[in-house]
Amino acid sequence: MRPGDPTPTSRNLDPLMHPFSRARERMRALNAAKMERMFAKPFLAALEGHIDAIEVLCRKPGTLNTIASGSWDGGILVHDIAEQKQIHRIQDGHKGKLSDADIKLWDVSPQEQQKPLSIFSGKSPFNSIDHHRSDPLFATASNIVQIWDETKTAAISNLTFPAATETVTSVRFNLSETSVLGSIGSDRSFTLYDIRTGKAERKVIMQMRSNALSWSPTFPTVVLLASEDHNLYTFDVRKLANPTQIYKAHVSAVMSCDWSPTGTEFVSGGWDRTVRIWKEGRGTRPEVYHTKRMQRVTSTLFTADARFVISGSDDGNVRIWKAKAHEKLGIVTARERAAIEYRDSLKERWKYDQEVGKISRARHVPKSVHQAGKLKQTMLDAQR
Repeated sequence: MRPGDPTPTSRNLDPLMHPFSRARERMRALNAAKMERMFAKPFLAALEGHIDAIEVLCRKPGTLNTIASGSWDGGILVHDIAEQKQIHRIQDGHKGKLSDADIKLWDVSPQEQQKPLSIFSGKSPFNSIDHHRSDPLFATASNIVQIWDETKTAAISNLTFPAATETVTSVRFNLSETSVLGSIGSDRSFTLYDIRTGKAERKVIMQMRSNALSWSPTFPTVVLLASEDHNLYTFDVRKLANPTQIYKAHVSAVMSCDWSPTGTEFVSGGWDRTVRIWKEGRGTRPEVYHTKRMQRVTSTLFTADARFVISGSDDGNVRIWKAKAHEKLGIVTARERAAIEYRDSLKERWKYDQEVGKISRARHVPKSVHQAGKLKQTMLDAQR
């Protein structure tokens, strides 16, 4: 040994020499589960600026911190969520929620004037819009699904299902098969279209109306539907006869949904004034976020780095949440990282222990949501 070197320690790894090692490990797992719940503070900030309910949220492709929000009052705001400030505002960009049949293309550079670059006029008010991932094309939903080119003032294609008379409420391009898009309608339908053939390919009728849809970013054939019956459904579009998974926890209509960029989880917001984060494939016990002032959640969004969740609600605020409620923000040293990983491994190993599992699963919800959940369970038990 050199002078100053630490004295080497020898450990006897014989299990017979450590009869209480399992009890110590269980206590560490219990403490890790308690610490996770103690440090679970998911709410970060509320971004103000809208004077009416927020209808839609979207993130800027290729960035981590820029999102845009649209309100029922016709205003559009662009936010920087890293600095938690508003970077651009378009006042009265549209006439309102139900009276505007125009599509407007804007330049949101801070120095630009509030004049649209292009205006595309339709025959009836639009309910939804989605842009192609790479081409200068976008799709709109009204009484029909239309495909538009940014360089032309009229729609280049009308996509309808034979004998369909429903109002299309939302439309989304597939993220991988970009010529495929899906739509949901007021007649409880989910419809698949192919813009190469210019017609509808498949259609499925749900038990109740869907309010939102989202395509999985990692599995091109998986689509997520947020339904009026308080549930969310994932479908494989190759076999639409039955859902691959049903997600049950909301106690009122689910109004929005969005996949995480990793494809392993997704977020939903509902009429019950809660935001819930689900693990893909696990249909119960999601993470639940709520605040006293947050009203009915109409739109939700994952950020591009999957670390944060954005929600918009009836009270006109855009709220920023942590995707992992107990995650520490800021610099994490190597020693802290090792301790976090050790605690996570302990919780995973002991998750079936009665006390550890009870603490990990425990979630506080508002009294109104709790009472509605009990009433809903009673009604479901009576139907059986």
